[in-house]
Amino acid sequence: MTSASTSTPDPHFLDDLRRRGLVHQSTSPDLAELLRREPVTAYIGFDPTSTSLHIGSLLPVTNLMRLQRAGHRPIAVVGGGTGLIGDPSGKAAERTLLTHESLQRNLAGLKAQLGRFLDFDGPNAARMVDNYDWLGSMSVMDFLRDVGKHFSVNGLIARDAVRDRLENREQGISYTEFSYVLLQAYDFLALYDRYGCRLQMGGSDQWGNIVSGTDLIRRVRGVETYGLTQPLVLKSDGTKFGKSEAGNIWLDPEMTSPYAMYQFLLNTEDADVVRYLKYFTFLDWAEIEAAEAQVQSAPEKRHAQRLLAASVVSLVHGDEALRRAERTTEALFGGGDWSTLSPTDLEQAFAASPSSTLPREKLGTPDASLVAILADAGLVPSRGQARQAITGGGVALNNVPVTDPNRQLAATDLYADRFAVLRRGKKAWHVVRVG
Repeated sequence: MTSASTSTPDPHFLDDLRRRGLVHQSTSPDLAELLRREPVTAYIGFDPTSTSLHIGSLLPVTNLMRLQRAGHRPIAVVGGGTGLIGDPSGKAAERTLLTHESLQRNLAGLKAQLGRFLDFDGPNAARMVDNYDWLGSMSVMDFLRDVGKHFSVNGLIARDAVRDRLENREQGISYTEFSYVLLQAYDFLALYDRYGCRLQMGGSDQWGNIVSGTDLIRRVRGVETYGLTQPLVLKSDGTKFGKSEAGNIWLDPEMTSPYAMYQFLLNTEDADVVRYLKYFTFLDWAEIEAAEAQVQSAPEKRHAQRLLAASVVSLVHGDEALRRAERTTEALFGGGDWSTLSPTDLEQAFAASPSSTLPREKLGTPDASLVAILADAGLVPSRGQARQAITGGGVALNNVPVTDPNRQLAATDLYADRFAVLRRGKKAWHVVRVG
């Protein structure tokens, strides 16, 4: 974390969350006074369904960062215990249970990522814990006696996540997932007992789980604890944020390159971009308001989108990765020079583009003619039209116009001796990979 932490709470922390649109529900109005009065230990849980968090998960991560920067103590809980069960919240069907081996790989990935965003030193040092530490050693009898007896089946059935699945007679819900809410409630109790944690934060789909935890602590410890939810990150059309044509946008650069993340954010709709600036960045309000004004007065400049993309890529991957993403973007879409890019930059830029494989021994032969490659790749309907496109100046190889219809792909055309890039018109790209 780049900014220094403090032991004195910022009295405006909750007000700032509200201004950003990051407060959906709170269990008690007393929470505001508690956060103003003293440092509070709070936690957010992260579900280990993958080795990496995705960009939608960045919202709870930045909320923990805001919490710490405001002088409070964050705990990031990775679900080594609950991950073996699976949270039914927001799921229409039963999850496939993770194996222990898959879970351990996922946990290792999440711990490494979360460690980059939080400060683990100082008076309000963050903690990272695995709930398997307490759930894994709990016997069935202890769980039923000490936790289960405090929950009414009637109340559990009334919860949205359970009721929705029960109404789907073909799918239903297993007892395994039905018990998830009790496990998460016990997480809150264990964190209260071990670290004095008094606040659980999470997405609005976690409201029932959070309230169950505050109820359990009240019953068994006689103490008031609190819950605070944020809205789910949706696009203005109601669809889920964080997916591209290539799939999820991951925080792991090996799964989603910084360039791909930059492009994804750069393509944010005008209707969403200001909200995302409030959610995901630490820009001051003057910058956000100026960006909002530009969305209204000069949307074609996409200033707010560039600001969002730069802020998030820098936060997740660092300034050097941001500079490379911006340089690649300028070279590909701003008429820049491709020679300024490394083969790795270009390969990342075209990772999601259509591609074909050409055997190496065919380089410099008629099988490697640009006419044949263009037609076989579907960039033009036929070889005759491919010849016309080339002679008409509508084809480029590695961003250099080609006008010779007899041109063949040669070894000297390859980046890093493994690929070349064809363009038909302005936006139809095709990558030729040599195998």
